[in-house]
Amino acid sequence: MAYGVITKVSGPLVVAENIPGARLFDTVYVSDKKLLGEIIEIRGSKSSIQVYEETSGIKVGEPVTSLYRPLSITLGPGILSQIIDGVGRDLGQYEQASGNFLQHGLHFESIDKEKKWEFIPLKKVGDSVNQGDMLGYVNEYHLKHYIMVPVGMSGVLTHIEAGSFDVTQTVAIIDDGTKHDVTMMVRWPIRKARPYLNKHLPTEPLITGQRVIDTFFPVAKGGTAAVPGPFGSGKTVVQHQIAKWSNADIVIYVGCGERGNEITDVLNEFPAIHDPRNNAPLMNKTVLIANTSNMPVAAREASIYTGMTIAEYFRDMGYHAAMMADSTSRWAEALREMSGRLEEMPGDEGYPAYLSSRLAEVYERAGIVTPLGEDKEVGSVTMIGAVSPAGGDLSEPVTQATLRIVKVFWALDSELAYARHFPAIHWLDSYSLYQQSLERFVRKMGGRNVSRNRQQAMMILKEESRLQEIVQLVGRDTLSNADILKLEVARMIREDFLQQNAFQDEDTYTSFKKQALMLSNIIEFYHKANDYLNRDHVYIADIMNMESVYLISRMKYVSDDNLSPLELIPQTIEKEFEKLVEGGEYA
Repeated sequence: MAYGVITKVSGPLVVAENIPGARLFDTVYVSDKKLLGEIIEIRGSKSSIQVYEETSGIKVGEPVTSLYRPLSITLGPGILSQIIDGVGRDLGQYEQASGNFLQHGLHFESIDKEKKWEFIPLKKVGDSVNQGDMLGYVNEYHLKHYIMVPVGMSGVLTHIEAGSFDVTQTVAIIDDGTKHDVTMMVRWPIRKARPYLNKHLPTEPLITGQRVIDTFFPVAKGGTAAVPGPFGSGKTVVQHQIAKWSNADIVIYVGCGERGNEITDVLNEFPAIHDPRNNAPLMNKTVLIANTSNMPVAAREASIYTGMTIAEYFRDMGYHAAMMADSTSRWAEALREMSGRLEEMPGDEGYPAYLSSRLAEVYERAGIVTPLGEDKEVGSVTMIGAVSPAGGDLSEPVTQATLRIVKVFWALDSELAYARHFPAIHWLDSYSLYQQSLERFVRKMGGRNVSRNRQQAMMILKEESRLQEIVQLVGRDTLSNADILKLEVARMIREDFLQQNAFQDEDTYTSFKKQALMLSNIIEFYHKANDYLNRDHVYIADIMNMESVYLISRMKYVSDDNLSPLELIPQTIEKEFEKLVEGGEYA
């Protein structure tokens, strides 16, 4: 018998008996409908299969056929701007074949196998090549999409040809005693990390254009970050902003169990937004993995691995990829559901005992590396995962397991979101462990005082929190002028620096140089005001009515193309304080 037989169906879990040559994590076709599944447990002659499609209508006794390969995705030219599902199937082809709803048993590759690409060789016949070496490239949008020697292959080039090819045609032949045809596409198992030569400590930040992130809590290229927060606090908005404006070469956006309307927002917005670095549509450097909450739950578990595999593929070309996972909580829920159906011993809150190790396995695939192959630039994968704890409870297992792994924690606050303060990242609860390693870059890009100004601003914000408690108890009138100044400057930091408007062209993205100038002006104003408050006839009300306070409040609306108005603000502050003292002495 060349196939196994279904003995049990429990939602997305199917148990089959006597599958020939069954191996863990092999993919299979389940039932006569050929539903795609993956073997996740073997006990004797019985194999437990998680099915990545709706299982309604299948019955005991139907066949299960093994494909004898792990769950893999096809990588190659044409993957950019694609919209695929959690297991790497092109949803555009689905729509053409079945309309608005997914039909059972349809299997499409992630890329178009018929489209022709102009291949430009970088090697010649007779060259010795090793795994990861660049044989040539095709132009895909604004990027050079490199065709690399497949992993595990090396030898002498006996044939390489320029011309127009589809991804299935041979563009080169490598001889290592046996001749191997090389095409422009490659299949890679999604659960297996792609190899590299060396991993490095990150030294360069991922510039996102979001001031609270870049200045206060930066994430490095090749770093990991978590964005936990309750419903409605803006997790998806933060990830959208990073996807739109970060200086990553490639963006992988994984909608894992999120609402369909949020994925629709991405589909509508990204083609209309132009990447500020090359003025091309943002979708041209994006791969969208859509696995919405009404799609089969098992595919959520695969979607994170699919996204990471695509990111690693571009990393190996020497590009910097940013992967947004929205959200890992839905991914963990899929793990919990499958674990329950397998009747495994539950851990905390019903999650499987291996939740932490699975999360670490995914996040550890991020990093900045030297890829395989000669003359390669370093490439990186930055992973930013949203966490959706029920009721905003950050002590729940997924959040706690994530915090033990990542180095950046952006704590979203529902009160800030309700007050329309976006990004709603709370400055007292968040942290970044990359600040020290990024110090050299920060000094180079923003000046030597950026770190000092950041520390001063954080001190003022902490003081504000303490003073607000006093105000609530005994009122503002009991505070000294110095304390009132701290409250006013803290308000300036919050409203004029940390708060950003995603719908205002000048404010939605802020270059690092502009961020450094903005914060420097606020801290300069604070130091001047603090010094002059100790002089006679200088009052806090006079200070807060200065023209420079208004100029600081308008800094965010200054265009990045002309920062001279920001550079002139310190002179205005100096003149106004000198004038204030002259007026006071004269009186």
